[in-house]
Amino acid sequence: LRVSSGSEAESATAKEPAEAMHSRSRMQRLFGFEKEDLSSWHRFVCLLNRPTDPASLGIFRCLFGMLMAVDITQERGLSHLDYKYLDGAPICRFPLFNFLEPLPMDWMYCVYLVMFLGAVGIMLGWFYRLSCLMFISTYWYIFFLDKTAWNNHSYLYGLIGFQLTLMDANRYWAIDGLRNPKKRNAHVPLWNYTILRAQIFIVYFIAGVKKLDADWVEGYSMKYLAHHWLFDPFKVILPVELVSLMVVHGGGLILDLTAGYLLFFDVTRPAAIIFVTYFHCMNSQLFSIGMFPYTMLATSPLFCYADWPRRFFGRFPEFLQFVLPLTSDEPRPSPSCVYPKSPALSQPTAPRFRHKMAAFFTVVYIAEQLFLPYSHFITKGYNNWTNGLYGYSWDMMVHSRTHQHVKITYKDGVTGQIGYLNPGVSTTQATLTPLVNTTHAPLVIFDPRVDVVKADWSPFRPNPWLMPLLVDLSPWRTKFEEVEESLDNQTEVVFIADFPGLHLENYVSEDLGNTSVQVLQGQVQVEMVDEKKNLTLTSGEKIQLPAGAYHKVYTVSETPSCYMYIYVNTTEVELQKNFTKLLELQERVRNGTETEPLPPELQPLITGLDDEVAEVNDTDPMVRLFLKRQKRMQEVKKRREASLLERFDRFATKKYYMIRRGVLMTAIAMRNLAVGLPPLEQLRSEIDYANMKAPDLVSPSHTEKQFGLVYVSSH
Repeated sequence: LRVSSGSEAESATAKEPAEAMHSRSRMQRLFGFEKEDLSSWHRFVCLLNRPTDPASLGIFRCLFGMLMAVDITQERGLSHLDYKYLDGAPICRFPLFNFLEPLPMDWMYCVYLVMFLGAVGIMLGWFYRLSCLMFISTYWYIFFLDKTAWNNHSYLYGLIGFQLTLMDANRYWAIDGLRNPKKRNAHVPLWNYTILRAQIFIVYFIAGVKKLDADWVEGYSMKYLAHHWLFDPFKVILPVELVSLMVVHGGGLILDLTAGYLLFFDVTRPAAIIFVTYFHCMNSQLFSIGMFPYTMLATSPLFCYADWPRRFFGRFPEFLQFVLPLTSDEPRPSPSCVYPKSPALSQPTAPRFRHKMAAFFTVVYIAEQLFLPYSHFITKGYNNWTNGLYGYSWDMMVHSRTHQHVKITYKDGVTGQIGYLNPGVSTTQATLTPLVNTTHAPLVIFDPRVDVVKADWSPFRPNPWLMPLLVDLSPWRTKFEEVEESLDNQTEVVFIADFPGLHLENYVSEDLGNTSVQVLQGQVQVEMVDEKKNLTLTSGEKIQLPAGAYHKVYTVSETPSCYMYIYVNTTEVELQKNFTKLLELQERVRNGTETEPLPPELQPLITGLDDEVAEVNDTDPMVRLFLKRQKRMQEVKKRREASLLERFDRFATKKYYMIRRGVLMTAIAMRNLAVGLPPLEQLRSEIDYANMKAPDLVSPSHTEKQFGLVYVSSH
C-alpha cells in the first residue's frame, strides 16, 4: 500500500517538525498507515482511495508512453512489419486465440499507427483515456498474433498499459489538464500507486524466487555472461568462475529477491535505486531486450514520495519553469478520492460505489498476479519442460537452452512416401524464425513416436508427447567440465542424453576425423548403417565411428543413457594451419624479411585488406578467405576499441535508419489506403528508398531486398 510514499498526509510530513514525525506510530512511519486502516472493509476502502499527489504518477505516464512509442518501431516490429506479416504468410498464434488473423499488409501498418498514436497520447496526456484504449487494444492484438515473439517484458508492457487505462495518470503534466482545469493537478487515489508498485514488486520478487532453481544457484544459467567486458572490474579481484557464480548468479538472485523490499522503505530506498539502476543499465548492454531496462528504470521513482517531481524540478532555474511540471501548487480535490475530515474540509466524503469497486479491483488484480506464476496445476497444456508455466511467471533467463540435433520426418498420408524437412529453414513469417522453435516446449514435439498432425492437446491436460528434462543427469555437469578441460584445443566433445526406447540417428561428416562415441551412463546399442553391424556399449566403453556414414545410437537400458561424441574437425585444423602460414608470410613481407617474390595468387597479401583486388581475387580461395577473416577480425577490434562518442554515433545512426524505415513504410501504406496504389515501378523505388542505410552500415541484405520485392508483388 505504502501510503507514506504517496498520500496527501505524507506530503505534509516532509514539512512537519521532527516532533510531529516522532509522534507517529512505528507502523505509520514504516508503512504509512495504521493497523486500524485494515480493521474493516470501510477503512480499507478509505485507505486505498486516500488523496495522493499525482506528480510521480504523471511523470511515469509520460516516460512509459515515450518508451512505448520507441518500442513500437523496434521490438513491436514496425520497422520490419512487411517481413512479419506478408499477405497470406502463416503465423504461429497462441492456442485458444487462433481465431485472430493478421489484416492485409497496409491495414497492419494502420494498426501500428493507431498503437503509436496511442503511445504518444499517453506520453502527452492528450485525450488520455482514448489514447490508452488505442494503445492496449492494438498492443494485445499484436501480442496474441505471434506466439514465437512472446517474452516476459512484452507481457509486462501490456499489463502496465491496462493499469494506466483505469488510472487518473493525466492529472499532472498532461495536455488534458490544459483542456479541462478540473483535471489539472488534481489528487489521484492511492490505489493508482498501489497497483503499479505491487506489480513491480511482483516482477522483482517472483523473478528472484524462480532463480532459486538449481541451474541458477549452481551458476549454469548465464555462465557465458562473466566473459563480457562489463564484468572486467570484478575480474581484477576474482577469477572468472567466481565472477559467474557470485556476481552474475548470486548478485542477480539477491537483487531480485530484495529489490522490491529495499525500494519500499525510506531508509534503504537510496541504495536500492543505485543498485537497480546499475543492474538495468548493465542489462541494456548485455541483452537485446529493447526498452525493458529503461522501463524498469522509469518504475523506480514510483516507490519514492509522490511529490518528488515538485521538489526535483523546483531546483531548476525559474526561466525554465514554464516548460517543466508544476512545482508549487498544491493538488486540488478530486471526486476519485475519499477525503477524511480536516480543517480544510469540514465535511468528510463517504466512499461511493466507484471507490469500493476500485478497492475490490486492486485486491483481485494483485491476488491474480500472485497466483498466475503458480497456476501450473490448471494450465497443464502450456507447461514447459520444467513442469511449470513459463509465460506470465517472470521466469526470466533462469534456463539457458540450445538444441543439438533436430530431425523432422513427414509421411504422405496418401502415398506413404517418407521425407525429411530442414528445421533450420526460416519461414516467411514473424521474425524469420526457424521452422521449429526449439526454445519453447509447447512449440515442438520431442517424442518421435507421436504424429504431430494428430497429436492431442488441451490447455487443461499434461502433454503426453512432451518429454521431461533429464534433471537426474544434472550432477554430471562437473564431470562434463572435467572432460572438456582435459581435451586439447583441436578436439571437440558433444554430450548426449536419451530416453529408454528412443534412438539418435546421426551422420559423421568427412571433415571429422578420429570420431568416437563413449558411454557415460546406461547402455546403448550402436548400429553402423552402411556396415550393417551392431555393437552394445555399457558405461565406460567406446568405439570409433566411420566418417562419411550414418549410424544410430539406441538406448537399450531401463534408465536414460548419457554418452559423448569426441572428434577432431580435421578441415578446421588444416584451415588454421594454412592461416598461420599465410599470416607468417604476410608479416615477413611487411617487415622486409621475405626475400622471395610472391607469386600472383599471393599478391593480395601485399595490397592490404582495403584493396578491392584482394576482395575479388579468386586465384587462391584460401588467400581470399584469409583476407576476409582478417578484415572481419579488424572490424571487430575496431568496434571494441571505439570511443564512447563513436559507439553512440553508431547506435544513434542504426536507430535512426530503423525508425526512418518504419515511418516511410507507414506513409506508403497510408497513401495506398487513401488514394490507391501507384505504378509498380514507383512503388518499388519507394521501397528501395525506405531500405536505404547509412554508408558505414551494412547494405540492405538479400532478405531485405527479397521481402521488398515480395511486398511490391503482393500489391
